[in-house]
Amino acid sequence: MESTDWDSRYESKDLLWSEGPNRWVEEVAAELPPGRALDLAAGEGRNALWLVERGWTATAVDFSPVALRRARTLAGDRLGERGDRLELVEADLRAYVPEPGGYDLVISAYLQVGAEPRRQVMRAAAAALAGGGLLLVVAHDSDNLAHGVGGPQDPAVLYTARDVAADLDGCGLEVVRAETRGREVETGDGRRTALDAFLLARRPR
Repeated sequence: MESTDWDSRYESKDLLWSEGPNRWVEEVAAELPPGRALDLAAGEGRNALWLVERGWTATAVDFSPVALRRARTLAGDRLGERGDRLELVEADLRAYVPEPGGYDLVISAYLQVGAEPRRQVMRAAAAALAGGGLLLVVAHDSDNLAHGVGGPQDPAVLYTARDVAADLDGCGLEVVRAETRGREVETGDGRRTALDAFLLARRPR
C-alpha cells in the first residue's frame, strides 16, 4: 500500500487505531527512563504521544499526511507545553535515513512490507540506536495468516521475529527476545488470538 491508500484508510474513521500505545510498546517502555525515541511507521502517533506524556522526546515518522495531521491534532489536545517534545516527519521509510546513533528507543510497530524494504528499514533502525538503546519490532506474524486473526492477508508482507533477526545480522545488536506472541482480540465470532512477531534487541554500550 502506498501513502494515498493509507490516507484513504485514515480518512474513513475518526481514529483508525486506539489512542493508547500498543501493548507490547507499553510493556517494554513503561519502566524505561525517558530519553529520545524514534517511532517508524507511526500512523496517528499513539506510541510517540504516549512516550512524550511519560517524559520522552519522540520523533514520529510516517508517509501518510492524513495520519500525521491527526497526530498533530492529538498532540495539541494531549501534550500542552510538552508539544515541543514531539517531532512529526512525513517520509517514506524506503528513503528515510534517521540520525545515526541518536535514539535510546526505536520502535517499528506493524510495518508490513516485503522482505527487501523491511531489511532496509530494520538496518537503518539499528544504525539509529545509541549505545544501550533498544530496538522493538512488532508485526503481524507469518503464522497469523493460517492460525491467527486479522492483519494483512498477503504472505509477502508478513514475517517472523527470526526474519527480523536475520535482517539485523551484522548490525552489532544483541537480540534480547525474538518470538511469536499471542494477542487476544474481539471479533464477530468472539475473542480470538492474533499472532504477532516480537523482537527486542539492544545496542551494547
